[in-house]
Amino acid sequence: MYKQIIKPLLFNFSTEEAHGIAMKGANFCLKLPFGKNLLRSIAGKNFDQESTHFGLNFKNRVGLAAGFDKDGNYIESLQQLGFGHIEVGTVTPRPQSGNPKPRLFRLKEDNALINRMGFNNKGVHNLAENIRQLPEDRPILGGNIGKNKDTPNEDAWKDYVYCFKHLHEQVDYFTINLSSPNTPGLRALQEKEPLIKIISSVQEINAGLAKPKPILLKISPDNERSVYDDIIEVATACKLDGLIATNTTIDRQGLKASSDFLEVIGAGGLSGQPLANKSIEVVKYLRANMPAGMTLIGVGGISNKEQAEAMMASGADLVQLYTSFIYEGPGIVGRLM
Repeated sequence: MYKQIIKPLLFNFSTEEAHGIAMKGANFCLKLPFGKNLLRSIAGKNFDQESTHFGLNFKNRVGLAAGFDKDGNYIESLQQLGFGHIEVGTVTPRPQSGNPKPRLFRLKEDNALINRMGFNNKGVHNLAENIRQLPEDRPILGGNIGKNKDTPNEDAWKDYVYCFKHLHEQVDYFTINLSSPNTPGLRALQEKEPLIKIISSVQEINAGLAKPKPILLKISPDNERSVYDDIIEVATACKLDGLIATNTTIDRQGLKASSDFLEVIGAGGLSGQPLANKSIEVVKYLRANMPAGMTLIGVGGISNKEQAEAMMASGADLVQLYTSFIYEGPGIVGRLM
């Protein structure tokens, strides 16, 4: 039904408009007397396949990546569709509008997206309040935190600490996002010295709390191996609980979309099927070189069961989706398990 009817209708709208229409529709459905059962029937199966990572018990190994629900508006609806965890954000201390529209584009021939959203969100206080309103049986939530665009890189650590402090009671784990290509200069923070400053600043606050939270780092697929080696060294020294590989790529090689079309779209991070092999290779390298007990979450281009299995065979403990949820529809979690 999704691919035959709903998807063609949604694809008549701009990508960002379609996202809002679909998720508002899901939230409306949830309010109906039979809404939860309807969403669960769309999802298609029972998803119990428990595993434990960084002290949390996940119902299954498939999660929703950050960026899909930045402000925590759709958590209850998404929970009914079978996700074992949902990562909200990226959120920043202050609200920001992000980059000018249009900023999210479909590459239909490639089952891919290009986005240059620019950390658009309503701020950490709004997200925290939205999560407070959820029922107790909410899913495992990750808080993906970033810096405001106008915060200088030398002060970036302050933004990450601020988000951590104000979201600590609401989420189950944190992801430090230094790898989006859509905030100028952000990826430079993956270099060794600023990376140590940011992680150690957050960990210092975390260690002083009665209930410390797991902290992970999301990394780019476009790094040299020497950068991954530095990331592993810092992650180990700073006692991170895990790595998430990978964020979107600025690479445009091997796409079916025409060069003219890509030129019209312009800059942004590519996600979806073209990223799958690249992300799997990064996961393989990280798993071979990082501590065995450190959790590794694989994300990037997973759109079918074979790719999910390949990602986990390469060393991922958990996987996350984003773009395939848009192209394959709300039954995607069940088809991966």
